[in-house]
Amino acid sequence: MKLLALDTATEQMAVAVGVGESAWTHGSAGGALASATLVPTVLELLAQAGLGLSDLDAIAFGQGPGAFTGLRTAVSVAQGLAFGAGKPVLPLDSLLIVAEDARAQGALDDAPDAWLWVAMDARMDEVYAAAYHCGPSGWETVVAPHLSDLDTLQARWGQAPLRLAGNAPAAFGERLPLPAGSRVWHTQQDRACAALRLAREAWARGRGLPPEQALPVYLRDKVALTTAEREALKQGAGP
Repeated sequence: MKLLALDTATEQMAVAVGVGESAWTHGSAGGALASATLVPTVLELLAQAGLGLSDLDAIAFGQGPGAFTGLRTAVSVAQGLAFGAGKPVLPLDSLLIVAEDARAQGALDDAPDAWLWVAMDARMDEVYAAAYHCGPSGWETVVAPHLSDLDTLQARWGQAPLRLAGNAPAAFGERLPLPAGSRVWHTQQDRACAALRLAREAWARGRGLPPEQALPVYLRDKVALTTAEREALKQGAGP
């Protein structure tokens, strides 16, 4: 299994090349810098691994949600490289990358059946949020990635303790209080390795797509939830 994984959905740029169980990874500042540094970084890691683009089985990319510029950078680079090499793409949920990084930090060690929520600062007083469960066959999405205001997200969490990964609690502080007993993983330790692990899982599940189907998930295309959608999100809290 020879895979390239890249993600620029956050302020971090993450790139990884995997050959079997071996990995070559890179993490650095992203944002506006990613458009200029992503391709050279990819080529450098491929050279370190002794691979050319044609040697890869697939190219994985973080499809969002996240910052528009970062998503377009990841999508365009992944799509261009895949077209050039004649390889499939593997879209990765960028919030799930956060969850996988938290899992590697031990977020689910003492509660393997728990939901793991992810909440990332989306600016404009909003949060990108989702909930996941890691079962015997891998990750499953329990609450799909969505854009939420702070009040709606708190209502969705309810009063039960939760396990949470992401930078939203640090970004909003007391404006986003957590239920008593909650545990939070604020920091992503190795986003590149997390993306590569998800890429391996996606490839094993046969999720490769033609390059023309590499599309971003940019939730701010829809600026606001309807009243009905807000009420639906407020119904019940997960375990």
